Amino acid sequence: MKSLTGLDATFLYLETAEMPMHVGSLNLCELPAGFRGSFHKAVKAHIGKRMHLAPVFNRKLVSMPLELGHPLWVEADAVDIDFHIRRADAQATGAARTLPPTPPMTLAEVHKRCAKLHSQVMDRNFPLWEFHVFDRIQLPASQGGKVVAGFFSKIHHAALDGKGGVMLANAMLDVGPIPREVAPPDPTRRRRREADLQLGKMIGSVFSSSLGQLVKAARSLPAAATAVGHALTRSGGSVSTNGKPRMPMKLAPQTPFNAGITAGRVFVTASVPLADTKAMGKAVGGTFNDMVLWICATALRHYLTQHHALPRKSLVAAMPVSLREADASDATQLGNQVSMTLVELGTHLAHPLKRMNAIMASTGRVKTSMQSLKGLLPTDYPSLLAPWLVGGAAKLALNAYGKSGIASRLPMVANLVISNVPGPSVPLYLAGARVLTFHPLSIIVHGLALNITIQTYAGEVDFGIVADKKALPHANDLAKAIEAAFEEAKRLLLPAVAAGPTATPVKTRAGAVPRATKTRQKATKLEATPSRKHAARRDTVGSRQAHVTPDDAINDATHGKPVAPAPRTQKKSTVRRSTAARSTA
Repeated sequence: MKSLTGLDATFLYLETAEMPMHVGSLNLCELPAGFRGSFHKAVKAHIGKRMHLAPVFNRKLVSMPLELGHPLWVEADAVDIDFHIRRADAQATGAARTLPPTPPMTLAEVHKRCAKLHSQVMDRNFPLWEFHVFDRIQLPASQGGKVVAGFFSKIHHAALDGKGGVMLANAMLDVGPIPREVAPPDPTRRRRREADLQLGKMIGSVFSSSLGQLVKAARSLPAAATAVGHALTRSGGSVSTNGKPRMPMKLAPQTPFNAGITAGRVFVTASVPLADTKAMGKAVGGTFNDMVLWICATALRHYLTQHHALPRKSLVAAMPVSLREADASDATQLGNQVSMTLVELGTHLAHPLKRMNAIMASTGRVKTSMQSLKGLLPTDYPSLLAPWLVGGAAKLALNAYGKSGIASRLPMVANLVISNVPGPSVPLYLAGARVLTFHPLSIIVHGLALNITIQTYAGEVDFGIVADKKALPHANDLAKAIEAAFEEAKRLLLPAVAAGPTATPVKTRAGAVPRATKTRQKATKLEATPSRKHAARRDTVGSRQAHVTPDDAINDATHGKPVAPAPRTQKKSTVRRSTAARSTA
């Protein structure tokens, strides 16, 4: 018997038909040479031998008596593998699972099918996971045109977070085409089932755990208050330049993504090479995460400009932060250990290097705050009456917020969620088939109708874009915008990476960059020139009108932080590069 933490249980309490609270991924898989038969059957046999390796496959939920506290995890009496591992292409045509081979689905059809599956709430009477297998998928000509298989997973967020999902994948997949031998489950292991639960112990555990949580919270309050005060002071969130108090965070501007959501979903993907993305992040004195945020910010700016919805203020991304240890690898510990922070994306800045500077400055402030707060951020709260309070009052308030139209009128603290999940660095195999891609699907909620989750896998950076249908009606445009943003970064930043530290700097409007970059900037426009009306905005910097001083150049030593005005000397600004995205939209 294991009680859910407060954070895990919250995903259950707030779940509705419009807001399913599961996460997943779409994997394209290259079948072994000469493979014959059904990939669905091969996967079912493969997973059936490994279900004891991770508790998520065998445990189910049990509610506390009178819903006095958080639910419990217990072992299911039996797991129907045919219910949990389904053939997705047969279901797409409304046919039985035993149908003969059907024509391959196109990648666009697979994306639509995954969007529909992702919008469906999971049945809590069963263990909270589902796998949907595509036997045959026809890739577009731009990706080789060959036929591959597909694997779509759904696991409830109450059971694991993004990094926990990577740990689970490492336990279930192999590093070679020949599946490794797995020891059978221990027949002597004691399994706690629902029939073993005792009412008195269940109620007693609620009171004892809640009391412990309250005592722990009371003891940590002084340290937490001190840490928050220091974090606000270091991030400049306590007082303004004129000495007056100011808000510790800025509200996000209104966008089409800030609205109530429906049960309809869209899902599109894109991929870019990992090595080039890392090199470009390093070249500007930033990180891989800074580069990924710049690609997303540039794509969002382009998309919103294209559809006449670019706000004057910078978009703000809510960014999950893992609280796990960096070397955590235990697949049996898959609960959520995550918090959330906010990053300004600089989408109001037309000049790409100024946008990068803004992102690096924002992530720098986040790092400073998280260093002091990480150990104090809670992932649990008292269990007593939580289902009534969170699953009742809070759920009703959130639904009213989304369905009444208030979500599209009130300001938000963020416009979307951007999550960056580190994944396996080597190719993995599922039932002998090589996993080619690892595009994630995550959660959207009322007021935050767009989620971009990025996962690194085997030398690639895979983008999974999930949104409400009404909030992102032109989802393919955003996927193409990510591809275009990567190409723009390649034109702007690649020459400096290739030139190295001895390149002769030349003066440009963005500071000093290697001469090769100057030449390419003359040949191609980095962005379309803003309209006259847009260029007149005081908070929008047009690429033609902007006068960028050396302070605006990205500087390795300052990591994007503002520097004091300097004489007109040539400073070296490094640049970064991207690679053409392979859009699977």
